[in-house]
Amino acid sequence: MGAEVFTTRAKGKTAQEAFRAAKSQALYEYGHRGYTGTIAEKDEFVVITPPKEWELLPAKYARELLDNDDPRVCDKWGPAGAVKTGEDEWLFFGWASS
Repeated sequence: MGAEVFTTRAKGKTAQEAFRAAKSQALYEYGHRGYTGTIAEKDEFVVITPPKEWELLPAKYARELLDNDDPRVCDKWGPAGAVKTGEDEWLFFGWASS
């Protein structure tokens, strides 16, 4: 089995609420069969605060972490990354089994 990079945005008052919404939507769209290469494969996430120079570029920062195999988000069986992108909005990203 392989792995796919995923990124998805979701809204929620908290990161946990947004994560549940993103995962629920992915399960709806891709089914419950597993190995979808989406956030549906994740059970947890880690909130990552971008350094000051990346604050206005959260999607590019997430891509930078993925491209550089950041250990917080490079494991297809590990947690997704989460970066706050706005008021009640989060970007989730990482590798997922496919």
